[in-house]
Amino acid sequence: MLSVLLLATGLGAAISPGPTAWAQGCAAVDVVIARGTTEPGYLGAAVGDPLYAVLRERLAVDTSAHRVDYPADLLVPSSVSDGTRAMTGHLVARAAACPDQRFILVGYSQGAVVTHGVLGSPAALLLPGMWTLPPELSHRVLAVLLFGDPLRLVGATVHPWYADRTQNYCAAGDPVCAGGIFPAAHGTYEWAFADAAGQVNARL
Repeated sequence: MLSVLLLATGLGAAISPGPTAWAQGCAAVDVVIARGTTEPGYLGAAVGDPLYAVLRERLAVDTSAHRVDYPADLLVPSSVSDGTRAMTGHLVARAAACPDQRFILVGYSQGAVVTHGVLGSPAALLLPGMWTLPPELSHRVLAVLLFGDPLRLVGATVHPWYADRTQNYCAAGDPVCAGGIFPAAHGTYEWAFADAAGQVNARL
């Protein structure tokens, strides 16, 4: 069942954010993105790349972007735990290097489960090997953006610390987050990107 829930179609066209987007300087906001299962693209063709293009254009501050380096592969049993280790490690390192930097955490499909794990969401902690963000860094998380979240299907929510800054988008008919019957819906989240940018801007 978990394998079915974590399946990402990887539909959509990659949009390159450009070389300056990956600079490791202390941008005001670092957008940290965990892609979906076998999703192509650097940040993810279906969500990460096009979402970051919208955020970079619309946010009122300078940003950088980071791809969570994890397998994103259902054939790798440790994929989700590897993702939580990679995302948590990046956040801890950047928080130390850039004391004023804040973070937007983005997870799509399997990447949403990774993000849940990093945030210490109760349902995600039932999975083995989760690495969680130290509580003292929770205030550095500006926003959490989840797309096609498999844990939403079972009624799971993020840790209460992050509830007021989390947007969880689920397309109608998406089998992964809504139990729908339209697999193609799992790869069509462009409709949510402008709203996500607006939600983040409201928190700046």
